[in-house]
Amino acid sequence: MSNTDEKIVMVDDGTKEVPEDMYICEERWSAERPHTLVIACSDGRLQTSIDRFLFHHLGIENYDRLYAPGGPGAMASGGFEYMRADVFRQQFLFLLLAHETEQVIFIAHGAADDSTKAPVCAHYHRIMPRATAAEIKQKQREDVATIIKDAGPALLHVKVRAYRAEVMEDLRIQYVDIAPSLE
Repeated sequence: MSNTDEKIVMVDDGTKEVPEDMYICEERWSAERPHTLVIACSDGRLQTSIDRFLFHHLGIENYDRLYAPGGPGAMASGGFEYMRADVFRQQFLFLLLAHETEQVIFIAHGAADDSTKAPVCAHYHRIMPRATAAEIKQKQREDVATIIKDAGPALLHVKVRAYRAEVMEDLRIQYVDIAPSLE
């Protein structure tokens, strides 16, 4: 198809014509960076729930995202995961400083205590294949505490929150505060 034969479609608001293979979003670019950084698992089954939790419970609409398998656990080094964890920690510290982050929210995920249906986070299943759900939950809490401790001065003036998205027996997702005591 030549440029003169290009099919034209209207944008939703009906004001502009654009080629069929192009989409113009109504949302505008903002020069203002978000000052919240969320570190969570890249599991797509959680994303809508995370957005709703952040918006409806914490009042956060815009935020930077650092998503990878295991979420915060991707920064916890150990065994064969050391190099991956180191790279993820470097990305975390880069975003924290470059984007002048004021708040960090760590979100791990797994089964709620009453759930037999929910799968384990694939990252933790890989590094702890024989662990029980309770052992993985404890390891996630320990990992978050270690990550916060290891970040040290980088988090000195940053509000830190940590949650665990827990899939309940009826498949709803509850968010439980797992922030370690920083006393």
